[in-house]
Amino acid sequence: MTDYIRWFETLGMQDVPVVGGKNASLGEMIGRLASAGVTVPGGFATTAKAYQTFLTQDGLDRRIEQLLAGLDIEDVPALTRSGRQIREWILALPLPADLEREIALAYAKLATDAGADLAVAVRSSATAEDLPEASFAGQQETLLNVRGLDSVLRAVREVFASLYNDRAIAYRVHHGFAHSQVALSAGIQRMVRSDVGASGVMFTLDTESGFRDVVFITASYGLGETVVQGAVNPDEFYVFKPTLKQGHRAVIRRSLGQKAVKMVYGGDDDHGHVTRTVAVSEAERLRFSLTDNEVEELARQALIIEEHYGRPHGYRMGQGRQRWAVVHPAGAPGDGEEPQHEPA
Repeated sequence: MTDYIRWFETLGMQDVPVVGGKNASLGEMIGRLASAGVTVPGGFATTAKAYQTFLTQDGLDRRIEQLLAGLDIEDVPALTRSGRQIREWILALPLPADLEREIALAYAKLATDAGADLAVAVRSSATAEDLPEASFAGQQETLLNVRGLDSVLRAVREVFASLYNDRAIAYRVHHGFAHSQVALSAGIQRMVRSDVGASGVMFTLDTESGFRDVVFITASYGLGETVVQGAVNPDEFYVFKPTLKQGHRAVIRRSLGQKAVKMVYGGDDDHGHVTRTVAVSEAERLRFSLTDNEVEELARQALIIEEHYGRPHGYRMGQGRQRWAVVHPAGAPGDGEEPQHEPA
């Protein structure tokens, strides 16, 4: 591989400037926590250098700088026009030939290793994520159920373009960051069928009170975006850490949510839509999306990760046909990003 691509297993937290916080932490968990029982689906990331090289083509970086130099972000129509123009420029520009070739080789290896029909998530990871003075996490694009090399290449450009959505532009200006100071890494990671199971968000503390002795889990059916976006009223679970560590049953509270809809993979008749939202049956709504055993399995993985990082963390999570795995990590609750669990 060149300086444009890094496999997750070669990464660690020292690589945040190279691939951003999310992708660096994925590598950290794959390399350091797999032996402790934390499973993470594999993949690879484009580097900050790949992004920067992409922007230098046809003087795109200079055009962006000139367009934003005099922008008043309080002028919402002007902000919207400028952001749209930059995203159009990025989407119209092909990836550098070397970068496209490296992505193609890595994707082919990922497909071979998967041994079946491969679907990936293409996620953003900003190199300035989780700084003490600001967090850029959660601002950029995530694309799910991406299939085929052409779609992956398009998704990478969409991730790059999302660094210039209206919210991201305004945030950088408000916090005094030069637009060129933040680079973007695209993580290409195997997806698993959480669309046929359940997903949600998990924190290693109570997010309301800050109480540190519980793991708090919210879950609903299908892909986790509905929970993160607040589109559903999910089930809630609390796990008492001291009891869990002693090997006893540890779910101390559960609350049944409505779970009216779920996000699933799009079908052949969905005209290119990679996901769609459907109604949840009454029978599913009236039962919990996770069993106590599954809740405790998730909580045990959360404790391993929390101990490794030495602070509370949040995780997006999902359950499919098989065992659980961490899909993507983030910082402590409040950092604006939640890592995700899905089955391997």
